[in-house]
Amino acid sequence: MNPNCARCGKIVYPTEKVNCLDKFWHKACFHCETCKMTLNMKNYKGYDKKPYCSSHYPKQSFTMVADTPENLRLKQQSELQSQIRYKEDFEKNKGKGFSVVADTPELQRIKKTQDQISNIKYHEEFEKNRMGNQDGGDLVRRGSEDDTSYRRSAQESAQSHQPPTSSQGYQMQPPQPQQQQAKSYGYQEPQAPVAPRGAPSGGKRFRAVYDYNAADEDEVSFQDGDTIINVQQIDDGWMYGTVERTGDTGMLPANYVEAI
Repeated sequence: MNPNCARCGKIVYPTEKVNCLDKFWHKACFHCETCKMTLNMKNYKGYDKKPYCSSHYPKQSFTMVADTPENLRLKQQSELQSQIRYKEDFEKNKGKGFSVVADTPELQRIKKTQDQISNIKYHEEFEKNRMGNQDGGDLVRRGSEDDTSYRRSAQESAQSHQPPTSSQGYQMQPPQPQQQQAKSYGYQEPQAPVAPRGAPSGGKRFRAVYDYNAADEDEVSFQDGDTIINVQQIDDGWMYGTVERTGDTGMLPANYVEAI
């Protein structure tokens, strides 16, 4: 004999029968009690032998404990014990700073993950900086190739005007200026003289420490003690500036002057 549906009370035939929650249902009658959404054996949730969807499943509330004298006494006793333990732990750890965290497997895993992340970031920054340095080197090389002819002529001119060498073939260095000698012996370097009010403010200023006679048309001659203004560095051996005493402008050897 076929049973009746728990929802509509009509006979349920085997082709449309759903046996759930100790009852028999039509497939169309097996729906949520609240939103009437049709359910199946996989997505239903039973409460009080009634089907519900996951959104309208009744939430069970906690039961309240009656405030009997015995329960009040136990509550007060537990609060006193918690305060006593807190005070004991506070007095024990007072002045010791932060407490040591237990080295649990979970904390070890987190620490290992953080170390791996920091190593990855370090390698990314290192590769980024390395690629940036390579790009800058390529730009410098391209600029140097464009200015090869000018640098070559300046270097040849610098080689032709190197300081004289000794009879044994060693290059003679110019005598060390007095300011550098004072530094080597620990004396305080004298302050540079204040530039006159009429001197130009732009460019670097150098002082000649040797006499120099120009060998080419693009060079300038100067004497020991002359001031060279508006100096621009060309390379390690040559500079470009103006002799303040004569007003001549041109190239000059870098090892014949010192910065003011």
